[in-house]
Amino acid sequence: MSLLALQDVTAAYGSIVALRGVELHVDAGEIVALIGANGAGKSTLMMTICGQPRPREGRVVFDGQQISGLPTHMIMRMGIAQSPEGRRIFPRMTVLENLKLGAELADPARYAEDLARIFAMFPVLERRQAQRGGTLSGGEQQMLAIGRALMSRPRLLLLDEPSLGLAPLVVKAIFGAIRELNRTTGLTVLLVEQNAWHALRLAHRGYVLVNGRITMEGAGAELLARPEVRQAYLGGHQSAAGG
Repeated sequence: MSLLALQDVTAAYGSIVALRGVELHVDAGEIVALIGANGAGKSTLMMTICGQPRPREGRVVFDGQQISGLPTHMIMRMGIAQSPEGRRIFPRMTVLENLKLGAELADPARYAEDLARIFAMFPVLERRQAQRGGTLSGGEQQMLAIGRALMSRPRLLLLDEPSLGLAPLVVKAIFGAIRELNRTTGLTVLLVEQNAWHALRLAHRGYVLVNGRITMEGAGAELLARPEVRQAYLGGHQSAAGG
């Protein structure tokens, strides 16, 4: 059974239909990438999983239970955490305070262990733990957003555009941390990315979303090799990205 499944999901904002009959699943322990152009509906899909907006048609199922009608806070308590597009950290709070907020739903007895894990993954956060979040660089804020989500010990991590606006070396570090976390802990990840090269190299499987519809799916390497994917989403970037 899939950990997460979207079953024929249609979602809209008022009269604007953003998702049309989407079928997607994520198995436990997988990294699944969702790629597509700006405006394809990728972020809407992430928000629909979290309950805002709710599907007009179809179902969102997590661990065998329909969650489509649940309020967002109940969905999060089931073991889903999101690192949203644009990071959305609390800029006036310190790094440590942001991470503590992420731990609100986790076992307090494991707080020190979890914090040490995040600091090992992103050492810069340990060095800047007393610094206000809003004074961090873009890459450091992204690391903080991911770290905050991981502090809740999620069963499913939703990553929305983690590479957006970041330097290539920072992107490499973040994707490397995600890969290592999945390898060592089996964390399940649904990754939304415009950077198709990095996303599909990282992912076990991937989906292509075009105008609110899934148009292709397959193994990450398989999608990377498809001429239509390379032409539409990679351009010449694959050679620049390095192997």
